[in-house]
Amino acid sequence: MKRIAVLGSTGSIGRNTLDVIAHHPDKLRLVGIAARSRIQIVAEQIRDLNPSFATVWDADKADELRRMVTGSTRILAGPEGLLEMALHPEVDIVVIATSGPDGLVPLVRAIQAGKRIALASKELLVMAGFLIMRLVKEHGTTLIPIDSEHAALLQCLQGIERRQISRMTITGSGGPLWDMPASAMACVSREVVLAHPRWQMGPKITVDSATLMNKGLELIEARWLFDVPLQSLRVVIHPQAVVHALVELVDGTALAQLSPCDMRLPIQYALSVPQRWDAPFPRMDVTRLGNLHFSEPDPVRFPCLKLAWDAADLGSSACIALNGANDVAVGAYLSDQISFADIPRVIEETLEDHPSISQPTLEDVLHIDAESRQKAERFIHQWSMR
Repeated sequence: MKRIAVLGSTGSIGRNTLDVIAHHPDKLRLVGIAARSRIQIVAEQIRDLNPSFATVWDADKADELRRMVTGSTRILAGPEGLLEMALHPEVDIVVIATSGPDGLVPLVRAIQAGKRIALASKELLVMAGFLIMRLVKEHGTTLIPIDSEHAALLQCLQGIERRQISRMTITGSGGPLWDMPASAMACVSREVVLAHPRWQMGPKITVDSATLMNKGLELIEARWLFDVPLQSLRVVIHPQAVVHALVELVDGTALAQLSPCDMRLPIQYALSVPQRWDAPFPRMDVTRLGNLHFSEPDPVRFPCLKLAWDAADLGSSACIALNGANDVAVGAYLSDQISFADIPRVIEETLEDHPSISQPTLEDVLHIDAESRQKAERFIHQWSMR
């Protein structure tokens, strides 16, 4: 029996993780859930699944949650409660499904406690990949990606020696704008941007998909996860979203992972590896796939992808600034402060002025992240005053 704590239980990854756990009561037990503030959903999850712990970032919301539920679930609050739950001896696997820097300290502490990690937040590896992967090795634990592309790469790499790898390819559907002319992208509506053709995701990651920043972040994530040089990685656009990744070997062989667009598949794999479990999820019928198309992304139409590549080339501190600026820019776009075309402008201006640290500590990461967010917010404020 594997005992699970889910950080970010109210988001799409968190809810899908709970669904996977519910399908395997003989193999998985939910010990704890955590969310920022959506306590109505948390209360429903407590009533349905009866975890030992539930943590809410906001202390006032935690008090409100205590009044909403009865039973044995212990309600915790704030960063201290989050750490108490993640590090509890009953927890074997910590699922990190929360976005933003709030998940970094619990991730680091859980690794240091020897917990196995199932990581859905690519932003955390973008911010602190060097630090995180070093700690994973030092503490003899395991970090398994939940991202569909990185889960696909991991599966393709089973039994493959490092020296046999020539190149690793991450695919992307291209989001809702992959075939839209550049002239139309400048004034695209938010409804179109948020209408992803393949995946059901939250608004932030859906915008990242539309800008292709998600693919840039995934390149950086793959670099750290698999300890490969940036030059051995590439992104291709694959609108059908059937092939999620490929690994090319030195003899010219290419190994690909194919599966339906259902995040429960990589989540289950992260919780079951090295085993495979039956699953009541959609199956793929290759006779119905039709034509599969692959193409190089256009860096002119999708400048965020190039910005991510340039940041990865510059080093760890630039990646922290990239992630923080992108987070702020997407938030500003979603709140009508900037246009879709302004998102890469905010990121580029922030990247032009960042501290260079090749191997940042946890404190460095948090400082650079906060500083880059402040710079991005200043740029946005200055534009709004013109």
